[in-house]
Amino acid sequence: MTAHAPIRSAAARTWALSGTALIAAGVVAVLALHVVALEEVDPVRRTLSQYALGPWKPVFDAGVLAVALGSVAVLAGLVRTGLTRGRGAAVALLAVWSVCLVVVVAFEKIDWSVGPTPTGYVHRYASLVAFLCLPVAALALGRAWRGDARWGGFARATLWLGVASLAWLVPILLGFVLRPLTGVPWWQFVPLGVFERGVALTEVAALVVMGVWAAHAARHPTPVNAA
Repeated sequence: MTAHAPIRSAAARTWALSGTALIAAGVVAVLALHVVALEEVDPVRRTLSQYALGPWKPVFDAGVLAVALGSVAVLAGLVRTGLTRGRGAAVALLAVWSVCLVVVVAFEKIDWSVGPTPTGYVHRYASLVAFLCLPVAALALGRAWRGDARWGGFARATLWLGVASLAWLVPILLGFVLRPLTGVPWWQFVPLGVFERGVALTEVAALVVMGVWAAHAARHPTPVNAA
């Protein structure tokens, strides 16, 4: 171990823990909206972005941006500890996830009481890309380490949370595909609010596991090629 290794390890741990804390704060902010705005937004049928169309927009935006920034910090921790390569698939996917969350905030959801807008479609597809990128990143990271004696537990938890996230997405995607056959709008194919919240909670859980994993790994840095 070089003389600089303890400094790098401390920095990696700081990144990982601060990222995890930001993600947790963002989740708490959005969850709080389910209490204070319960009469305004139906959590069964309405998506999370519906909060951004009302007076609670600053809270929603702050929560999403906290998750985005926290994800970048966790990613820095993963790279610094050697859990993933700087140019690996997991890094690229987590970076896209983070960027898409910022896009979701920058481009407002379609307000159907007014009608569709170009920015609303950008919001929709950025959300979809984000929801797809995070679980695939979890699968990539988890598979790389699932057989490791030291990090296998974290890896398997990350892997299975990625699988669970994709499972939540399947009925929503089926709604898109089957609409020409069923005639049912994709947003009515399943209780969209429930499934979107299921996806979101499972994916942030995967991020938290990654953050805690990186924080632990910062105490014992591992070369990437050991995976």
